[in-house]
Amino acid sequence: MSSPSTASGRGISVPSNDRPLKILLVAVVLCLVCSVLVSTGAVLLKPIQERNALLRRQQQILEVAGIYEEGVPIPEQFERVDARMVDLSSGEYVDTGNPLAFDIRRASRDPDRSVAVSTGEDIAKIHRRPTEMPVFLVEQGGTLETIVLPVHGYGLWSTMYAYVALESDARTLRGITFYSHQETPGLGGEIDNPRWLAQWPGKVAADPAGEVLLQIAKAAAPGDEQSHIDAIAGATLTSRGVQQLVRYWLGEQGFGPYLARVRERGEDAI
Repeated sequence: MSSPSTASGRGISVPSNDRPLKILLVAVVLCLVCSVLVSTGAVLLKPIQERNALLRRQQQILEVAGIYEEGVPIPEQFERVDARMVDLSSGEYVDTGNPLAFDIRRASRDPDRSVAVSTGEDIAKIHRRPTEMPVFLVEQGGTLETIVLPVHGYGLWSTMYAYVALESDARTLRGITFYSHQETPGLGGEIDNPRWLAQWPGKVAADPAGEVLLQIAKAAAPGDEQSHIDAIAGATLTSRGVQQLVRYWLGEQGFGPYLARVRERGEDAI
């Protein structure tokens, strides 16, 4: 019978299975196996994750446009939507890739695909904006019904990402939905509350000349009721952030030139 090994100079028995080298080897092998399993799972699941993310974006666009139907396949509903890329400086359409795959965060960080926003103009606190952005046009029988614009800006704690929907007049709001933010639950997080969002449809975002009118405040000034949204109680900075991101992106530095083109050309703009 073999005797247990003895630690040098101490007379302490150490079972062979507890030797440090063997323990380390088992740990390394286990880590390698787990790494292979995780990597394989990530590769196999990536197409599914990407498809689910695409479907979610499409559903959000349909919802903010007010045309989403529960139970109807999303790709089938999305056939009414024409996704285009727009050069923000000129307001003209450009053919530079897939609008649904456009990554606003990545484009904003790329100096070749974005420009710095000067401090005086950066009311949305985004620092840089892409030179091109996607737009989503909801059509019916070749007639433009709704324009959906991706927008973003800083609130109290985070950058808020949203879709804003406008009627075909490029002035009247149809709705807004936030798809990413980290505002305080119960306070700034109320930007997701359906009751607050229900105020947006029908409000006038801009005058006929394109000047942005939208105000988010505790009370509307006399004569401004059609452009007023009630601020969220206890979330002044988040409310102001939402106001400023909408004002920025509907203004001259954002989609303003494109919206002016729509107003001037009407159906020819699509």
